[in-house]
Amino acid sequence: MRRFIITESEADLTSHAGLGLIGVALNERTNLAADAAAVSPLRSDAMSHANMLSCYVALLCLGKSDFEAINGFREDEFFATALGLEQVPSEGILRQRMDAHAAGYRRVVEDAVIAFLKRSGAKLTPLGNGLMPLDCDVTPFDNSQSKKEGVSRTYKGMDGYAPMAAYLAQEGYCLELELRAGSQHCQKGTPQFLARVLGRARPLTAAPLLVRLDGGNDAIENIAVIEAHNEQDERAAQVHYLIKWNPRQESPEQWLAYAEEHGEWSEPRPGKRVALFDVLETRTHDGYAYTLRRVMRVIERRIDKHGQQLLVPEVELEGWWTSLWFDEQTIIALYADHGTSEQYHSEFKTDLDIERLPSGKFATNALVLACAVLAYNILRWIGQTGLLGPDAPPRHRAKRRRIRTVMQELMYLAARLIHTGRRLKLAFGYACPVVPIFRRLYTQLACT
Repeated sequence: MRRFIITESEADLTSHAGLGLIGVALNERTNLAADAAAVSPLRSDAMSHANMLSCYVALLCLGKSDFEAINGFREDEFFATALGLEQVPSEGILRQRMDAHAAGYRRVVEDAVIAFLKRSGAKLTPLGNGLMPLDCDVTPFDNSQSKKEGVSRTYKGMDGYAPMAAYLAQEGYCLELELRAGSQHCQKGTPQFLARVLGRARPLTAAPLLVRLDGGNDAIENIAVIEAHNEQDERAAQVHYLIKWNPRQESPEQWLAYAEEHGEWSEPRPGKRVALFDVLETRTHDGYAYTLRRVMRVIERRIDKHGQQLLVPEVELEGWWTSLWFDEQTIIALYADHGTSEQYHSEFKTDLDIERLPSGKFATNALVLACAVLAYNILRWIGQTGLLGPDAPPRHRAKRRRIRTVMQELMYLAARLIHTGRRLKLAFGYACPVVPIFRRLYTQLACT
């Protein structure tokens, strides 16, 4: 084969031209700069707060979560130009500023998350029944063999954190990713979490919401928060709930006897019977009585899936609290769709590389998660708007493109930065297939 001659070009090249989209999204579709300036006063020669946040969000959009990664961009003219910065901070300054202003920065970034979704016109797709899903779930972050603040034993049996996330619509846009200590019970703080995310979801969609929660969040306090939210504005679309029931000390055999009398039985295979039914139950909280519907499924197995006859039948008990009045099969299918949120967790952990958080300080890591939510939503919007249309690169049909696919197709693009007069050009290769998509997305984000 022919050998290459390794040399350097005088042209100003970049391997991450996609940051041009991130810069215009942050500057044109959020109030990040103005809001960050109000966090605290700075010396006249100090880099702005917005510089720090923009740089870190840009790093996350390239899959780099460690502060040290900023050192590779300090002399990169395109990195600063794409984000509208005069100067790129060093690792030390970035880390120190995020440590010092973690709480203030986090509020600014959380506001920017909602502002971006509103001002970018993000399409929010409801379920087939018209309900807009709002999936809330805890996912452990493995931070074993570290002494970071808040790292403790999670329910998965490893040391780390247990943040709680809220995802809206079938696209899975994230409204919040709240950092929690690993040993914190999933229900602790959840009523306050629900109140916040419901308040953030309301300005984004007029469709009725469906809050879905796992069995660890089987608590009347959560239902009370949802009912109180509905009472605040009775003209607004209702918020419904679908929460996995935690049987705790319930006897499966007693419910089997109840199902024999009241359930609708089916036999999907020999040796397996399934009963579906619902019950009404009254639960009280803060002096209020709530009459709740619980859909139940009782499964009796006399022959296991391998065909082995069982001496003692196995009885499995499941239930779901819900404010909906669909039939039992529909309710169970609606909850099964809640499992899609596990895919969103994976994209945060692997694609954005934030499972092992970069700081030893809890507040700074909470800020890192807030920045990750903003980066995730921008990348999700780019994928949904740019990579699902007729001009998208050939790929299998899908409702949603994974964050890593967005990075590979539109973030890691080679281009040349050209200064001509008082203008800047970003020149892609002649055969680059995504130039029309890039141009369309850039124009859409930049237009006012």
